[in-house]
Amino acid sequence: MSQKKTISKQELFASVPVPQALFTMAVPTIISQVINLIYNMVDAFFIGRTGNSYMMAATSVTLTMVMMNVALSNLFGIGGGSLVARLMGQKKDREGRYVSAFSFYGAVCIGLLYSLLIGLFLDPILKVLGASSATIGYAHSYALIVIVIGALPSILSMALAHLLRNTGFSSQASFGLSMGGILNCFLDPLFMFVILPKGQEVTGAAIATTISNTIACLYLLYAYRKAQNDAPLSISFSDAKKITPQTRKAVFTVGIPSALLTGLFDLANICVNIIASGHNDLVLAGMGIVMKVERIPNAVNIGICQGMLPIVAYNYSSGNHERMRKTINTARLAGLTISAFSIVFFQLFASDATKLFLSTKTADAETALQTIAYAALFLRIRCLASPVQLINYHTSYCMQAMGKGKETLLHAFVRELLLYIPLMFILDGLFGETGLACALPAGEGLAAVFALYLLRRTIADSKA
Repeated sequence: MSQKKTISKQELFASVPVPQALFTMAVPTIISQVINLIYNMVDAFFIGRTGNSYMMAATSVTLTMVMMNVALSNLFGIGGGSLVARLMGQKKDREGRYVSAFSFYGAVCIGLLYSLLIGLFLDPILKVLGASSATIGYAHSYALIVIVIGALPSILSMALAHLLRNTGFSSQASFGLSMGGILNCFLDPLFMFVILPKGQEVTGAAIATTISNTIACLYLLYAYRKAQNDAPLSISFSDAKKITPQTRKAVFTVGIPSALLTGLFDLANICVNIIASGHNDLVLAGMGIVMKVERIPNAVNIGICQGMLPIVAYNYSSGNHERMRKTINTARLAGLTISAFSIVFFQLFASDATKLFLSTKTADAETALQTIAYAALFLRIRCLASPVQLINYHTSYCMQAMGKGKETLLHAFVRELLLYIPLMFILDGLFGETGLACALPAGEGLAAVFALYLLRRTIADSKA
């Protein structure tokens, strides 16, 4: 029975028609990405029901800290997961178990360290991220619960999901993350409007999020332990100690660039918040709303790319480069189609989409209406970046699948440090907050050209 399941996973990666294999892997991942996004957005949605723009601005400040959870989970989740998939392609399941165990304990350690560091320097970090005297109290309450207390279950659950997905257990990984998201949709209003008193809505949202993440983590740990019978996965500390220095280096060769990629994206968001807060808190709140809304098509496209990654990794290591290239091209076409639809939708319904996140029927209606006006303008501009963002995501995941850490890191540095972040300051200085919004499509477009060049060169080198 166990052998049959193992062969089934290998057949999915190696011989099932590419559209079917990609559909099988990507659909559960897309669903979990969207639900995970929804539950991250649920906090903002319910906080928006208060009509308090300063609470909304506080969630914008803490978003970058929450996104660091994703970056740190990638260090061992994608670094270890992509290597396990390549080892499966080479029929080296024993080494895969050592890698998965090492990645599990690595995720635990990095989660505890992040919690400790944020706890020690919370208020100074919030001020650097753009918190003002009007928003720092709300931001402190949210970050204390979600990051200082809740970073470990959040980081570990995402790392476990990556490891499960890269060994063929995409449905289990997606169910675990989705369960946490759905639970948060119910717990948010309960804690915000029923259990805690008025004025404590941000704290209620934070408590609900942390409880949801913890329950999701417990389920994923159960699914991971159960999958050990049918996949090269392990939670044994003795297996973690057996990993060789060369194999450990291979984890970090992909994991560090992947973490830095998300970390640099997070740094870019920090710069957006700092520049936006320099205008006023309403610009910051409006940009914060847009950075949540625009993540919907991005979540779908990232789901496609994450579903693609283990198939590309397996076929790259097994030498089936024709199937690898077909998988890459199929995933890119699917993502570009999603991006095109998102641009049309947001151009037509920008105001309606942003109004979902901030009530204009409160005593602070005038401030809320100003915030919505900023958000609608920013969304119509920034949504134009969706196709080129897909090219950048897609290229990065392809290179991670092939174990090309240096190329992944080079792309990340060029994309964020040489293009997007400098363009923020330049265009904001020239055109104000409108220029700040224009920096995203401009920076991502230039980075996409470089990404396509890198991917073409990487694939050509793999033939040699």
